[in-house]
Amino acid sequence: MAAPLDTIQIDTAPNPTASVIWLHGLGADGSDFVPIVRELDLSACPPIRFIFPTAPTMPVTINGGYVMRAWYDIFAPDLVRREDEAGLRSSQAAIEALIAQEKARGVPANRIVLAGFSQGCAMTLQTGLRHPERLAGLMCLSGYLPLAATIEAERHAANHDTPIFMAHGTMDPVVVLERAVKSRELLTQLGHPVEWHDYPMQHSVCGEEVEDIGAWLTRVLA
Repeated sequence: MAAPLDTIQIDTAPNPTASVIWLHGLGADGSDFVPIVRELDLSACPPIRFIFPTAPTMPVTINGGYVMRAWYDIFAPDLVRREDEAGLRSSQAAIEALIAQEKARGVPANRIVLAGFSQGCAMTLQTGLRHPERLAGLMCLSGYLPLAATIEAERHAANHDTPIFMAHGTMDPVVVLERAVKSRELLTQLGHPVEWHDYPMQHSVCGEEVEDIGAWLTRVLA
């Protein structure tokens, strides 16, 4: 059993009744998206607990074996020709443990949003679509669907109609737009409701996107 993930927690008000588990990208840590919370307009939402976990460290092949924080190894720039299935499934189990922890604290699964950027986006889809209870939503920023060949067989019916927010930069050199579009198209073909946004940016987050995230979180959690 892997050690529990270190997390940063921010409550928007006392006694949260909803949770957002937000996963960072390759080489970052749990602090990466903390500043965005105060930029979100969540005035119409009940109190929300934001959980920002930090991934374990591992050698990353594409970066010459350099040890950094990562949810799974990356072997090649195209991301999907060869995938670190063991790493993906190990991190999935760690994220499932965070969902279980929130449920134990009194937040039901259908009040929990999984969110992530880049590798964190991949983990959001990897975990959320397979989760055996309906979640409130999946927020997928600048990433893609991993293990795409297995998702039709492995996805759980509980999350067939869970809202999915996908956002991407049209000039992203890290996870190219085409990779995200193919992920969106597969999810749509499988019947998942995807709300798509793209922005004239690289592998990052922009102000317009922050506004769209706040509006979407309000729709799924208010």
